[in-house]
Amino acid sequence: MGNSVYAERIGALRAAMSAHKIDACVVLSSDPHLSEYLPGHWQARSWLSGFEGSAGTLVVTAQFAGLWTDSRYWVQAEHDLDGTGIQTMRAGADGVPSFIDWLAAELPKGSRVGVDGQVVNVQSYRQWQAVLGKRDISLAGDLDLPGAVWAGRSPLPAEAVYEHTAPFACRTRAENLAAIRAGMALHKADWHWVSSLDDIAWIFNLRGNDVSYNPVFLAHALIGRDSVRLFVAPEKIDAALRARLQRDGIQIEPYDAAGAALAALAQGQTLLIDPARTTVGVLAAAAYVEKVEAVNPSHLLKSRKTDAELAHVRLAMEQDGAALCEFFAWFESAQGRETVTEITVDEKICAARARQKDFVSPSFGTIAAFNANGAMPHYHATEQSHALIQGDGLLLIDSGGQYYGGTTDITRVVPVGQPSVEQRRDYTAVLKGMVALSQAVFPRGTAAPSLDAIARLPIWQAGVEYGHGTGHGVGYFLNVHEGPQAISYRTPINPNMGMEPGMITSNEPGLYRPGRWGIRIENLVVNRAAMTTEFGEFLKFETLTLCPIDTRCIERGLLTETETAWLNAYHAEVRQRLLPRVQGDAQAWLLRRTQAL
Repeated sequence: MGNSVYAERIGALRAAMSAHKIDACVVLSSDPHLSEYLPGHWQARSWLSGFEGSAGTLVVTAQFAGLWTDSRYWVQAEHDLDGTGIQTMRAGADGVPSFIDWLAAELPKGSRVGVDGQVVNVQSYRQWQAVLGKRDISLAGDLDLPGAVWAGRSPLPAEAVYEHTAPFACRTRAENLAAIRAGMALHKADWHWVSSLDDIAWIFNLRGNDVSYNPVFLAHALIGRDSVRLFVAPEKIDAALRARLQRDGIQIEPYDAAGAALAALAQGQTLLIDPARTTVGVLAAAAYVEKVEAVNPSHLLKSRKTDAELAHVRLAMEQDGAALCEFFAWFESAQGRETVTEITVDEKICAARARQKDFVSPSFGTIAAFNANGAMPHYHATEQSHALIQGDGLLLIDSGGQYYGGTTDITRVVPVGQPSVEQRRDYTAVLKGMVALSQAVFPRGTAAPSLDAIARLPIWQAGVEYGHGTGHGVGYFLNVHEGPQAISYRTPINPNMGMEPGMITSNEPGLYRPGRWGIRIENLVVNRAAMTTEFGEFLKFETLTLCPIDTRCIERGLLTETETAWLNAYHAEVRQRLLPRVQGDAQAWLLRRTQAL
């Protein structure tokens, strides 16, 4: 589709803005559940702009259209927006204001800014109101202007909901609901509203396929002291599952009945909501009930995996590691014999995982990026634009799988041909950062963002920086990105970000040279008890991911004895745990790539 189509769509949006007396329209990458990956029905920003990245905010005025996105997508945005009339706004770059500050500075007093309140969380909406209000600019959150001009909008997904059962489901619905109600009691709440899909899937031990890569389904939930109402399209739940849910005290009601249920709450009762995970449009229905605001209890509970869940995660990591051995054995043997592209890599790695028992789906779209493409942290190869893997260089592969017993996310960089001295130095700097964080010991409750400098120090010492965070939380057969923890010094610290036992987090420092190459090495780690002293409890990381780290890219003289010992010990464990699961070429590859330095 030519990019002129997007200019026409922006024109139609401007006409709708004029009809509703709106001076600026903000189009978010969001839905009523504030999901990271969106069903097609809510991909308004993509439909209007042609930008396919997962994060970005489109702002349209009568004379201007700009898309704000972070450094992961700057190069992609320039490409996708070429010819659309939409300007790339490099969020986070020096001299580039946030979109809300830009609106406050550029719009005259008395202007009206329109946004669909159904897809804006309460917390952000208030912040925007405060910024715009200082300039006498009003925020109208009751208009879905993109929806008004969106011809051929996709319907809501209709995939079936299914149960996550034992042995993989290690906590019962009754236990989960009891824990939620204990959290409600702390806040003296009569009711608790939940819209975030991973929270709902976790609470009810249910999974679905409404959102790409995340095994969740569209629903809201209203939990009372002695009742539970789950708002989901009835046809998505079969009779047998409905009966089991009803036996557990869970009443199924239509998805679109959620607003009426909130509106019917009695005056004088108290509703617990999470302002970061509830949209202002959804909450508008609860006009008469008193509200208490706090993090969803489930958000914290599901982040702390139990010992039983971690036992399943370790098995899932072995399955994933075996699939990767199969893939990398093929990849190395194919060099010089087969035509291999970034698309081929994606296909082969997904096929290898699909042969593993308990595999469900990829946990995100595979990033297979050769040389310059690797410098774009969230690059995605397409049939129209991808690289042939040949000659000399570095191939970055970031991929993951959803298994009934856990969620995986791993990045490896491998040489193609002969890596240069500079590439080996960059690779070693990233490896040193990853190893440093792997070995960290820290007091229990340490705010996750404060750990970031441990991984960045070797990279900073090389005079380099990277724009993404070093670590994100990972779900248990749930979203590959979850909170509350985030290892990133750019993330504002809040009281819920303390590191607790059982939390699974990625460890993924990187280094990117635009137009040349990118390097990221990623393992998943889990917080475990390290020691207790007179200074309190201390935690350490247990590395969960099992896959060799390619030693051919290392500048060995830059590694310390301690770093070399860590890598050798890691490879010894990888070999010991994966050897029984592989054979033939995959086994030979594993033995070759886990040799001690």
